Amino acid sequence: MAMAFLSLQTPSFLPNTHRNQVLPRNCRVQGRIVSCSSSSSMPSNPSLSLSSNGFCRRKVLFLLGLSSSLPLVFPSPGCHAEEEEAKMASVVDEINAYTYMYPLEIPSQKVVLKWVESRKPERYSSAAPLSPDARLRIVSERVDIIDNLILSVSIGPPNFQILKSTDKSAWTAKDVADSVLADKSALRVTSSQRKAESSVLDAHSNAIDGEPYWYYEYLVRKSPTKSAQESNLYRHYVASTVERDGYFYTLNASTLSKQWDQMGPVLEKTVASFRLLPSTDTYVPPSKDPWRFW
Repeated sequence: MAMAFLSLQTPSFLPNTHRNQVLPRNCRVQGRIVSCSSSSSMPSNPSLSLSSNGFCRRKVLFLLGLSSSLPLVFPSPGCHAEEEEAKMASVVDEINAYTYMYPLEIPSQKVVLKWVESRKPERYSSAAPLSPDARLRIVSERVDIIDNLILSVSIGPPNFQILKSTDKSAWTAKDVADSVLADKSALRVTSSQRKAESSVLDAHSNAIDGEPYWYYEYLVRKSPTKSAQESNLYRHYVASTVERDGYFYTLNASTLSKQWDQMGPVLEKTVASFRLLPSTDTYVPPSKDPWRFW
């Protein structure tokens, strides 16, 4: 699990000035919090970036191994050292073997998030389907109703009507995004109609630990609500998708479009932290016992 955090990379849907930053740098330990400051420059030897700046690798590895809910502090890209940083905590799903970080507090905006685990991690065969054909399913979800935030992890097979090749090295990030979004609908409509519900704004890929991760940003039109009655109401999403054992694992993070400027940067950090973990005895492949629903 620790190595997954140490290989954290900024996804390429972030602005160019935010790419290739080294996170973290110059860390100090305060109780159970690892507080870090960032730098916009890349060291001459990236492989030494965790040690050449006084970074205590052994101490962070130890702290990350203490708890799956260990809170961490991650800086906003390009922020000044004196700026307050978003406080993050980790999620580890041992059933589906993945991890990610999510925000607890944004001190600079005086925001304390109130997360509720609406769906606890569960195996693919028993998870809630996102479409009538049950290809794409939500295996875990947490929400903040007050701040209109949703974090969900879904698993589903690739859509080969969109991905014309079985060789994932040939897949583009846009095609992967379209494949996932084509199966993300509760309506009995065709794949092309489901794609039309969403608008992909950007899509890129990064190789992490030898595996391609596809990052994309998209909008989904939503029905007006009492708190937001505009007819052009959208949810603004960022997502990361990675393939394992013939299935896509996707972390989606979203908020209302009108809140994107405030919440978008921290949701981007959340999606950037998404990693698959090595399988253990508790890992359940999506293909195992498809008939089992408990």
